[in-house]
Amino acid sequence: MVSSLPLWLICLQLALIVAIDDPIYIYPDVFNDPERDAFMFGKFPEGFIWSAATSSYQIEGAWDVGGKGESIWDRYAHTPGNIANDDNGDVACDSYNKYKQDVQLMVDMGLKSYRFSLSWPRLLPDGTLNNPSADGLRYYNALIDELVANDISPMITLYHWDLPQALQDFGGWANESIVEHFNKYANYCFQNFGDRAKLWITFNEPWIFTMLGYGCGEFPPGICEDGTTTYVVAHNIIKSHAHAWHTYDDDYRAKQNGQIGITLPSDFIEPFDRSDPADIDAAERSLQFGLGWFAHPIYINGDYPEVMKTKVAYKSTQQGYNVSRLPEFTEDEKAFIKGTGDFFGLNHYSTSYAVDVEEIISDPPSYYNDQDLDLFKDEKWPDSSGSSWLKVVPWGFRQLLNWVDQEYQVPIYITENGISTKDVYELNDVERVKYHLAYINEVLKAINDGADVRGYAAWTLMDNFAFAAGYTERFGMHYVNFSDPDRKREPKESSKIYARIVAENGFDEDWFESRTVTVISYLTLSISYTAEYRIFFFLLFSFFFLSVSIYKWSFAKS
Repeated sequence: MVSSLPLWLICLQLALIVAIDDPIYIYPDVFNDPERDAFMFGKFPEGFIWSAATSSYQIEGAWDVGGKGESIWDRYAHTPGNIANDDNGDVACDSYNKYKQDVQLMVDMGLKSYRFSLSWPRLLPDGTLNNPSADGLRYYNALIDELVANDISPMITLYHWDLPQALQDFGGWANESIVEHFNKYANYCFQNFGDRAKLWITFNEPWIFTMLGYGCGEFPPGICEDGTTTYVVAHNIIKSHAHAWHTYDDDYRAKQNGQIGITLPSDFIEPFDRSDPADIDAAERSLQFGLGWFAHPIYINGDYPEVMKTKVAYKSTQQGYNVSRLPEFTEDEKAFIKGTGDFFGLNHYSTSYAVDVEEIISDPPSYYNDQDLDLFKDEKWPDSSGSSWLKVVPWGFRQLLNWVDQEYQVPIYITENGISTKDVYELNDVERVKYHLAYINEVLKAINDGADVRGYAAWTLMDNFAFAAGYTERFGMHYVNFSDPDRKREPKESSKIYARIVAENGFDEDWFESRTVTVISYLTLSISYTAEYRIFFFLLFSFFFLSVSIYKWSFAKS
């Protein structure tokens, strides 16, 4: 009997190794298609850029310090009823004073890039060059110098929604004069920071601040003119982007050797019924009305997608308009806009289904009704985030990256990707760990498919002011105590997992610990095999421990 014990151990090890060679799934109860969902081990390309992202209003605080001008978010958040719990970004994470601590968090994670935004009113209080803020210039130079000193490259966003209120008083993005104002602001930034910053983003998610700011009024400036002013605003944003790109290309590229693009957000849009051509068309139409609204002019031909122009023009006529509600670019403007993106910045969080609907002629007009489709999320998809709009669908990320790569054929930088939780003190953020493992793995699959993805920025470095949600939702890899005047930062488990991905530049074969303790690691992280394998392991371990017990009893009897 004594000699039989090693045999049991060998059998156990062999059984584990055989089982572990089968597919691994991060969300096995929902996503367990071996071809689509199985975890893929491998490395990212050499030189792949790992980063984390934030934005000025969400982290800086110091809203009226050093001569900073009022932004539209300052005005909006100070108006009771606009933000959850009437929260505001007056202090936020206090990164204006704690930027060195923030950089140290990046150093601890092994990051070599940091995506952040500049506050236009901190640099130019009234939005113009009439009275630049010396303190604003000092602050951003100090932040950039601290990054460079720690071998972290800045990726700078020029506009992440905090427009100077002084410019909003003259109509903001609905006034065409904004194009010249933005170009002068961009030039000021290139001139002062371009010697150290090599990656520039003109706008973060113009779709969001267009639709929420001018369509439904849930963001500043709180205007509700969907289907009319929204198209005018987007038109001015695209022209502003193109002018800033040309300014950099003409005056700075040769001596600064940088690149400039734009960041656009999108769900992947999956046809609800892939056997129905109408649903397939609806999914493509949704992507063109969403991403294509801004990307098609910049990366394709200087003009809006044909389906968008056709739909809006026809419906405008039916609604009694003399011209299309979608403004037209002149031929000179098309030539000027075309090709004004060195790379494609992509923000992605979730996926939606699209279904075709009968033609809608609405009064008043609506951007959403212009598309003739409905979007929805499957109730079976994991609903583990702290945000109502964010359902976990990892496979959609791979599909979207491949779609963008094939449609626009420029390098892609993932500039935001992450998941929220509710406002609770939680350092062992299992859902965030699972989300980033699954979504980053889908990026690896897309690269393996041939997509030209150059970098990934996790959203976000630390908990911060989540705009309309205030501090009720947390996206950070570091916990921030907003009731503590010191705004202490604490690393969550997700920051450590992300640091390991960065250090290994991907997923080694032994990613989930040693082969013989893999099952225990999976159970600890709530990452497991399919139900069949869980039953198998339960029976296997039960049999093993029963055998050991019998062995001990037999040995004692002998």
